[in-house]
Amino acid sequence: MAADTGDSPIDPNKIAYVYMQVADHIAARIASGELRPGARLPGERDLGEEYEVAYLTARRAVRELRERGLVVTLPAKGTFVAYPPEAGQVADDDSEA
Repeated sequence: MAADTGDSPIDPNKIAYVYMQVADHIAARIASGELRPGARLPGERDLGEEYEVAYLTARRAVRELRERGLVVTLPAKGTFVAYPPEAGQVADDDSEA
């Protein structure tokens, strides 16, 4: 993913958390369509290697992406890019009145 060019998009000297840089980079790839809905992300250890960060940093980045609603994690299956909500679909169930 990120290490294909040999240059990591992560700058440890930047005034930002490294996990946020990883999450932002993956989020940008999702937004650009490079990572499509349903695509499986590499495991946390593999993400750590690709972004040249500790696997716990990659784990925190994946948690951030989950909190943003960009990915879903299925235990024993992996982490996948989330499908966007369908038009007209309400995020919460309070719309029934």
